[in-house]
Amino acid sequence: MEVGHPALVRLDALVGRWTVQPKVPGVGTAWTEFTWQDEGAYLHQVSDIDAMPDTAPQVWRENAPFPTTALIGLDDATEQFTMLYADARGVHRVYQMTFADGEWRMWRDAPGFNQRFIGTLSPDGDTVEARWKISKDGVTWDVDFELTYARIVPTSP
Repeated sequence: MEVGHPALVRLDALVGRWTVQPKVPGVGTAWTEFTWQDEGAYLHQVSDIDAMPDTAPQVWRENAPFPTTALIGLDDATEQFTMLYADARGVHRVYQMTFADGEWRMWRDAPGFNQRFIGTLSPDGDTVEARWKISKDGVTWDVDFELTYARIVPTSP
């Protein structure tokens, strides 16, 4: 798809279908798909899981957000992205996001529940190694979990 702004073109690296594997013992694989919406004005993301395994930790089974949806848009003055996120639990969040030079970052500052995401795109563009961090006070950060995205359906021409 023809995308207008050069910053949006960078997001083409995410377009396609991916498996998502949290590095948490017993947690199964989910999937996510990125597609262009409104003639390339926004990047749409949908994620889901076929079934949460019985082997998943109880906290993961109780808090599974699936399905999720997100819409990523651009502020062309700053070349910074904003992601609007919603999930099956009724959670709605707004993240700031950057994607440049193979590095994908998202963050959210919210009282009592700050979040940071950093992912590194592999040189071949088919894997993202990532981690989510959380902070209650915005100062002390802990790794929440790590995950791997692996492309299963390439970008369509």
